[in-house]
Amino acid sequence: MAQLELDSVTKRFGEGDESVLAVDDVNVDIADGEFLVLVGPSGCGKSTTLRMVAGLESITDGEIRLGGDRMNEKRPAERDIAMVFQSYALYPHMTVRQNMRFGLEESTDLDDDEMDERVEDTAELLDITELLDRKPGALSGGQQQRVALGRAIVREPAAFLMDEPLSNLDAKLRSQMRTELQQLQDDLDTTTVYVTHDQTEAMTMGDRIAILDAGELQQVATPLEAYHRPANRFVAGFIGEPSMNFVEGAVDGDALTADGFRYPLGESVAAAVDGSANATLGIRPEDITVDGSGSLEGDHTFDATVDVVEPMGDENVVHLSIDGGPQLIATVDGLRRIESGTAVTVEIPEEAIHVFDGSSGEALHNRSLDDAELDDRRV
Repeated sequence: MAQLELDSVTKRFGEGDESVLAVDDVNVDIADGEFLVLVGPSGCGKSTTLRMVAGLESITDGEIRLGGDRMNEKRPAERDIAMVFQSYALYPHMTVRQNMRFGLEESTDLDDDEMDERVEDTAELLDITELLDRKPGALSGGQQQRVALGRAIVREPAAFLMDEPLSNLDAKLRSQMRTELQQLQDDLDTTTVYVTHDQTEAMTMGDRIAILDAGELQQVATPLEAYHRPANRFVAGFIGEPSMNFVEGAVDGDALTADGFRYPLGESVAAAVDGSANATLGIRPEDITVDGSGSLEGDHTFDATVDVVEPMGDENVVHLSIDGGPQLIATVDGLRRIESGTAVTVEIPEEAIHVFDGSSGEALHNRSLDDAELDDRRV
């Protein structure tokens, strides 16, 4: 186990005017035993970053350190890192036992008995003991995934790297494997970097998540902090499903205004947006109140019409049009009956809003994390 540090890590492909900047000045310190998830859309540089840590891609600039030792010039085999690939990368002509032993045979001085003991202990940990004499072609996707994990675990590395290891599994098995991976990482207490484009995996698995976009690190935070205190509009829109609602407008004194929409601001929020000509109001779907009784009133209530209702079982996703104004998405309890075409009143409570600079996208105001924790306690 060891601390993993990425210090101003940069990667360019190609040279001169035709070069492509894939990873731009990424700085992350990953604590000993921490589970960090690198998340972002396809092409954002997360897998390239992981491959640089593994030594499979060269570093254009910056430094990678593991346990305080510089890794830049070290070959992959010299880095005391084990990687689990999206494709599992199992040798089809070898049995599970041989696949798991192979790395030990190539990288350690263990004798046969010690290697066998490690393989069998790891197989028991992963509940694949009965598969040791089978070949990969006779295994299901979930079993192959466990073997790929086992091959990494037997090496007892200082750090694990995982590149979208669950993406080839069906939804139910992915959910099961997410839980198993978290339990396994807790048991092993090994520094782990996990790459995914799936925000559900990021939110449920990581001690912290690092969000990338176009090669740039947007924010490193706990899942709860990223959800409730996004650093910018990109993070706010990427984390959360359904994603945050955005209303683009202008700052008009103590209000945000857009076509057919005026949102009064309290003193603290008005002070936060002072100096910005344009701003974007953000609100999570679950924070919007949808009322059909006509009794809801206040400065932050708006008449609206229900356009579409998507029943999800536990909740209904409601698409709304504010009369003469923007469209919003809200979520309401799944047992609540609500139909398209219904006239409703919606409330956008000020304590739950986020405000982002209209030019830079940087967060000017976020709901407080304390408020979010109080909301959690109401459940």
